[in-house]
Amino acid sequence: MHVKKGDKVQVISGKDKGKQGTILAAFPKKDRVLVEGVNVVKKHAKPSQDNPQGGILNQEASIHISNVLPIDPKSGEPTRVGYEVRDGKKVRIAKKSGETLDK
Repeated sequence: MHVKKGDKVQVISGKDKGKQGTILAAFPKKDRVLVEGVNVVKKHAKPSQDNPQGGILNQEASIHISNVLPIDPKSGEPTRVGYEVRDGKKVRIAKKSGETLDK
């Protein structure tokens, strides 16, 4: 996967195109990610121990990984991802600036 949990990403297609957020969870087997504040859906919840009131809740739904691009740390624009071996480790690099995306 070209993105992982904690990455700052921008949505490049769909109803939330242009929105930016942080990845809350990644599901590699399904090729999907959960992005903060993106693809918010309404969920009907029955009253439970955690939520005694019940009602309609707003929560994020996952989106396909092909619809997000990581944000370049230098320019703040979305960028494609490349891979390089630096100091014996495989790291992700931003194609636009050449900066590393891994901390």
